Amino acid sequence: MNPIEAAKISKHEYVDTRNALLKEDRDYAIGSDVKLNEKEQAVNKYLMKYKYEELDEGFVKPENFLASNHFFKVKDKIDKSKVFEFIKKLPKGASLHSHDTAMASGEFLYQLTFKDNLYCLVEGGTLKLQFFRDCQCKGSWKLLSDLRKDPDFERFLKNKLTLICSYPEIEYPDLNSAWTDFQNLFINLEKLITYKPVFQDYFYQSLKETYEENVKYIEFRGYLPIVYELDGREYGPVEVVGLYNETLKQFKKDFPDFLDCKFIFAPHRLVNNEVMNDYVRIYKDIKKAYPELVIGFDLVGQEDLGEPLLNFTAQLLELKNFGCKFFFHAGETNWNGQSSDLNLFDAILLDSIRLGHAIALLKHPAAAKLVKEKGIAIEICPISNQVLKLISDLRNHPASIMIANNYPVVISSDDPSFWGAKGISYDWYVTFMAISHRDSDLRLLKKLALNALDYSGLEKEEKELAKLHWEADWEAFIRSVYYEYSNDEKCMCNK
Repeated sequence: MNPIEAAKISKHEYVDTRNALLKEDRDYAIGSDVKLNEKEQAVNKYLMKYKYEELDEGFVKPENFLASNHFFKVKDKIDKSKVFEFIKKLPKGASLHSHDTAMASGEFLYQLTFKDNLYCLVEGGTLKLQFFRDCQCKGSWKLLSDLRKDPDFERFLKNKLTLICSYPEIEYPDLNSAWTDFQNLFINLEKLITYKPVFQDYFYQSLKETYEENVKYIEFRGYLPIVYELDGREYGPVEVVGLYNETLKQFKKDFPDFLDCKFIFAPHRLVNNEVMNDYVRIYKDIKKAYPELVIGFDLVGQEDLGEPLLNFTAQLLELKNFGCKFFFHAGETNWNGQSSDLNLFDAILLDSIRLGHAIALLKHPAAAKLVKEKGIAIEICPISNQVLKLISDLRNHPASIMIANNYPVVISSDDPSFWGAKGISYDWYVTFMAISHRDSDLRLLKKLALNALDYSGLEKEEKELAKLHWEADWEAFIRSVYYEYSNDEKCMCNK
């Protein structure tokens, strides 16, 4: 349009053109194709009332906008948010990205430290925990129940169970320091969690906490640590998967409407080819022993410092030819053109079902195009990305562009135990409030829940069954909120 033509357009025509352009822009986004029925529209009105209130306050006073602040600083305030309360009740379809020894809440992890026969070793400001019989314990290990009589030690202990209090300024100074403490948590707490009775209790609690947030299907990653008993017995990889299977059976018996849980073998990526050969053998063994539970393979750990997928091409192709599905962490980095973000290309070429994090994806248009064309889902874990120093203000998360352009996105929690969180609702909340558009509404949430099932590792018939169960839960949820909203409206009218 040239200036002369523009001069001939009325203000009314300009506004109409602008509104049409804005609508076209919004029609690209995830959820734009979802149609809400009458009850859903009423519930959406209820939800958006509270969303707009939070956004409007944050727009005027950005320091008060919860979803853009560091999670450690505002978690307690998020707990009181009406939007968060709504999202907790929402049937979310599935949780597809979490890690076995960091899935349960920090509160549960802390309660584990009151168990009998738990000893503590403190060296240079670090803390390790392990169960022993009295006669087994040697050296500097001390009975934890004796040490915690000192209030200062109790505070020290609590600080060592999560990443929350590691730095007085709340945020870590850089990515490597955050990742160092993060990976040390897995190491230092391993023997607390891998004592057999605790190991099974911990997994059961992880399932329960996720289920309580209206998630009835879970896929989780695990590195298969050695599980031990006080008499010295140790359980190897196949036996550890057996413990998961045994616990899962009990959980499904206790909660008959829980659909299922699947396991992705995900050992550490900072290894040599000899160790990688062992990984291949272990995967084949556990898949043969538990073909229904074990669904795929991944490699975990800090990508920038770990070995790239390219170094393990031979082993990964062997697994692929064996029929293994991949669910690779890839592009969990801020770099562009380094080995870590180039993992995206190898993950895509190896037909990864999903990509973990994929922070760097949009820097690579050819990879981004393939992800859309092949329907490779991107597992977004926003709070993890913030805590581990990939993103500071979640409004700047690249997932905002992915959601706006209808990439296949799913929302997950990664390692909620270490953030002092529980379940996946916090990640859904910050996605809804900070990462998505102001006007993104119930349609986005509904589509994200459906995405979680559509991009799961379930087979076609299993997905169809899971979606039928989810639809029943969704309808019940909408009815419940609709009548709650209707009653609130009547109360307001009577005042």
